[in-house]
Amino acid sequence: ISICRDLPNIEVITFSVNGISDLEPLHQCQNLSELYLRKNNITSLDELFYLKTLPRLRVLWLAENPCCGPDPHRYRMTVLRNLPSLQKLDNQAVTEEELSQALVDGVEITAPPARRSVENGWSESTASSAAGSTAEPDSELLTCSLEETNKTQEEFDMKPVPRDKYSSFSPQETDCSCKKRNNVLNAILLLMKELDAEGLEIIQQTVARRLQAFQKRELQEE
Repeated sequence: ISICRDLPNIEVITFSVNGISDLEPLHQCQNLSELYLRKNNITSLDELFYLKTLPRLRVLWLAENPCCGPDPHRYRMTVLRNLPSLQKLDNQAVTEEELSQALVDGVEITAPPARRSVENGWSESTASSAAGSTAEPDSELLTCSLEETNKTQEEFDMKPVPRDKYSSFSPQETDCSCKKRNNVLNAILLLMKELDAEGLEIIQQTVARRLQAFQKRELQEE
């Protein structure tokens, strides 16, 4: 996710199910308001240190990471103590009572996480990611991918992607082709927020030409 260092104005990031373990590249995204990191490989809540500098962060989804640990209350209190400006954590609204309780039950994070050596860190995180992808059913991968894509499209008042659109894919195609397609779609939709009217008109014209080309090709094949 090092590309985020070059995207200081990005407002919404969806990185769920990506084997991410290091949040340091996000600390320069000063306009970030929504961050989705569900089902990654974030092992320590110390990674929150890099999010404490983001003044506009209001929505965070961190569930199903190793850092959540066996105690859901302690995890939630620690996140809210360090990110008191959150309005929603793990798809659940944050209350004033929780913010007050977090000052008592949460742990203050004052330093970045200690990093392993590059070689060991890479090999360990790669092994964990590989193990996770092996253990996770193809149907669950499809569900996650569809959930994230549909949420992004809802932000643009677009219709959600119907599941039967993917019914013809084999498990391997579901894992590769569909996931790649949804990741590209998410990236395009998120980057569209950075465009002005002139930029959106260019996109509209390009899309129209592409659609015409696809329709022409379909007619030729028939």
